[in-house]
Amino acid sequence: MRRTLWSRFLASAAILGALLATSPPGPASAQVPAAPNPVIAWDVNAQTAIWDVAAQQPNEQVRSFAMVNGAVYDAVNAIHGTPYQPYLVAPPARGDESVDAAVAAAAHGVLTALFPDQRERLRAGYDLALTAIPDGPAKQAGVAVGARASAAMVADRRHDGAFGDQQWATDTAPGKWRPTPPLFLSQGAWTAHMRPFLISDPSAFRTPGPPPLTSGVYARELNEVQEYGSATSSVRSQDQTEAAIWWHDRRSAAWEIKRQLATTARLDVLQTARFFAMTDLIVADSGVACFSEKERWSYWRPVTAIQLADADGNGRTVADPGWTPLLVTPPFPEYPSGHACGTGARMSFYRHFFGRDDITFSASSADSGTTRRFTSFSQALTELVGARIWGGVHFRSADDDGARLGAAISRYVVHHHFRPRR
Repeated sequence: MRRTLWSRFLASAAILGALLATSPPGPASAQVPAAPNPVIAWDVNAQTAIWDVAAQQPNEQVRSFAMVNGAVYDAVNAIHGTPYQPYLVAPPARGDESVDAAVAAAAHGVLTALFPDQRERLRAGYDLALTAIPDGPAKQAGVAVGARASAAMVADRRHDGAFGDQQWATDTAPGKWRPTPPLFLSQGAWTAHMRPFLISDPSAFRTPGPPPLTSGVYARELNEVQEYGSATSSVRSQDQTEAAIWWHDRRSAAWEIKRQLATTARLDVLQTARFFAMTDLIVADSGVACFSEKERWSYWRPVTAIQLADADGNGRTVADPGWTPLLVTPPFPEYPSGHACGTGARMSFYRHFFGRDDITFSASSADSGTTRRFTSFSQALTELVGARIWGGVHFRSADDDGARLGAAISRYVVHHHFRPRR
C-alpha cells in the first residue's frame, strides 16, 4: 500500500531532524535542535502526488514541481518582508504569520488544483499537517497567505498550453524522426508550445542543430552509440550500464539531490523556498525551450539511424537492422536531449547558487538498485552526457548542445528573476 501524504510528511520530518541533529552545529544552533524545514517536507509530499500517485512523465513533472514551489516561494517571501523579487505575487503579510501554515496552504492549494482526483487524500494530509501548528491568529494568517499564493499560481497557469493536442511531425526521409520500437508512441509535443514561467521567448535560445548525415562527426557519433548503447554491448562497462539506468529512472534522482543540497547547506526556510523555486522554474523553462528545438529539428533517434544507416549517405556508417538500445527510447524527437537540457540547467544554477562547483552529493535509483555519488556538479553533468549514449537513446551532440541550452537559460534567469530587492 502507498504511504499517505501525512506519513511521508512525518518521515521527511524525521529524516531532516536526524540529519540536522547529527550535523556539526553552528554557533546559533549549538543547544537548540533545528525544526524540520517545511519547504523540504512539502516537496516530498509533492513528489508523492506527482509521481507516486499520478505517475507523471518528466515533461509533466517539471511543470507541477515549478507550480508548487513557485507558490511556496511567494508565500514565504511575503512573510519575510519580500526581500526578493516575487515570482507572481507578494500577498499582504505582517511578518508574524506561521510560515509552516503558509507553506502547507500554498503547496496543498496547487496540488489539489493539479490533481483533483487526489483531493480527499491531499485534504486529509493537509488537515493533519495543520494540527501540528498551534491554533491562533498566526496560523490563520499563514493559511491565508499561502492560499493567496496558490490561487495566483493556479490562475496564472490555467491556460498555459499544457496538455495540448499538438502532434510531432513524422517523416520517413533519412535524418527525420518517426516513432520508435517497441511501442511506437508519439507524446509530449505540447511541451514545445507551453507558455514558459520565466523566459519570454523560447526561440531566443537556439541550438546549432545536429551534424549533417554525411559528416565525419555524424559517423563518429553514430558508431559510438552503436557500440556502447546496444542492449548487447560487449564494450560498455557494468558501471556505465548502471549509470545509464540510474539517469533514466523516471523517479528522478534530481529531486533527492535538490533536497540533499538544501539540507547539507543548512538553508533556512526562505533560502530553501527560493532555491527550490529557482531550480524548478529554470528546469521547466529549459524543457519548453528544449522541446521547441526538438520540434524545429525533428531528428531521428539512434535506433532508427542505426537500423537504417545504409540510407544516410555516409560511407562510414554500417546498418544493423536488428540493433536495439539498452533503454527504451523516449517517444519524441532526439535533438537536443531533454535530459541534458534539464540537467545542464540544474547544474549550472547550482554552481551559481552555491558559488562553487566542488560540492559532494549522492542519490539512489530504484531502477538500477544503486546509489551514485558525485564530487562536483560538472562531474554529474559529464556523466549524464555519457549515460544517454550508453543507454542508446542519444547522440553526443544532442547531449552537449542540450546541456549548453539549459545553462544559457539558467544564466538568463539568475540575472533577471528572484533578485534581492535591497
